[in-house]
Amino acid sequence: MIRADLHNHTLAAHGRDTVADMYKAARGSQLDWYGLSEHSPLPPGYACPLYTGDLSLTFPSYVEEVLALKQNAPSGGPQVLLGMELDWLPVNMAWMKNILGLYPFDYVIGGLHFVHDVPVGSPRSWAADLTQPQRFARFTAYYEEMALLASSGLVDVVAHPDFIKVCCYDDFQAWLKQPGSLDLIASALTAMRDSDTAMEVSSAGLRKTFNEPYPGPAIMRLAADLGLTISFGSDAHAASETVSHFEELARYARSYGFKNSRIAVEREKVTLDF
Repeated sequence: MIRADLHNHTLAAHGRDTVADMYKAARGSQLDWYGLSEHSPLPPGYACPLYTGDLSLTFPSYVEEVLALKQNAPSGGPQVLLGMELDWLPVNMAWMKNILGLYPFDYVIGGLHFVHDVPVGSPRSWAADLTQPQRFARFTAYYEEMALLASSGLVDVVAHPDFIKVCCYDDFQAWLKQPGSLDLIASALTAMRDSDTAMEVSSAGLRKTFNEPYPGPAIMRLAADLGLTISFGSDAHAASETVSHFEELARYARSYGFKNSRIAVEREKVTLDF
């Protein structure tokens, strides 16, 4: 049984439910810990076409709501953690560090959603005129950036480590078979291990048409061989997605030999069995 879900979103960015509604759904689960991890505000000049809220306005309110919930959560439910999914934007390191210092986060997830300023989760970034060599080059750049993210010391968890497949699953599978691709991914995973940063295992991909967790089997095998620590997340954007597919996700992780997961409380690491 997975005891903690660290990756959940709200109305503040592009979720569909409030902090209170998300927690209400979590109370109906067997979780011991429930983390809310809204996207970080983006610096000037950046925009995500998926966001419906203005995080520069909604993020402070999100923090206030989560902190209030931490203080007043009903007994018998999971303990509440304040988190954030920090968008990795290395040309704006000062911006990222400033955001981290503004609020009393329990943990921070590092999300790699932009590669060379391109939002890789948007279908518009993968138009038909983008050639396969260009796609392969973007996958390569993605894992080069992931190694830097993992080594930065800014985050506790690296989110959905093959999120880039979300709009181009078949091309990503073809790239995985190319010479050197798995070595490049292994370098990013090694950076996680060496910095003692957890790798997220996410059920979000099980809600996609390709029906595969993040990360897929090839990367899970590498992570197990390298001795990585993992963290679990549903990446829920609605109350109905809270802890979705967690029984399947637990079986998936156990099939690669994982027996423990990690959370952070006030940025201090805590290990849980599952």
